[in-house]
Amino acid sequence: MTGTGMISYADFEQVDIRVGTIVGAEPFPEARKPAIKLRVDFGPAIGVKKSSAQITTYYEPAALLGKQVLAVVNFPPRQIGPFMSEVLVLGVPDPDGKVVLIGPDIAVPNGGKMF
Repeated sequence: MTGTGMISYADFEQVDIRVGTIVGAEPFPEARKPAIKLRVDFGPAIGVKKSSAQITTYYEPAALLGKQVLAVVNFPPRQIGPFMSEVLVLGVPDPDGKVVLIGPDIAVPNGGKMF
């Protein structure tokens, strides 16, 4: 096994991963590494949150609208240049280390918690 070591199930339960739909996407030219500014709707309980995502290899902003993604919603906000990122949208690296987004392959309600 590779990684950072074992965690308990209780540790995993503390990470709040939810599904949301991208409702806004625009280039983020001020970022040090190429990125896209996202607005993701996590439903009425959480609302719309902002994220900066380094996903420019495979995704154009306009094509992201309506796409469902998974994100960690309980990290503290992080300042990225002039932009405050509120959630961490999740992805996995391709063989070259470029990010591929993670999301459901069937539409599900926004705000659903991963378990």
